[in-house]
Amino acid sequence: MNGTGNCYDNAPAESFFGSLKTELVHHIFYETRAQARTDIFFYIEAFYNRQRRHSTLGYVSPAAHEAAYYQHQLALT
Repeated sequence: MNGTGNCYDNAPAESFFGSLKTELVHHIFYETRAQARTDIFFYIEAFYNRQRRHSTLGYVSPAAHEAAYYQHQLALT
């Protein structure tokens, strides 16, 4: 998958930045870079990584997916 000209090299990054721009950045005007940085940080840490449903996880949030994983691990013991 590595190599010059491979169309799949940046697919995950481009998908993330597309979501970021569509869901947050294009809807808000930031007066300072610090405001943008803070807002984007909270989007990534509080929403994207914990609450937003992801197609690769079966359209459940990462937090719900992790909780289901640990419940399954407890059931096996």
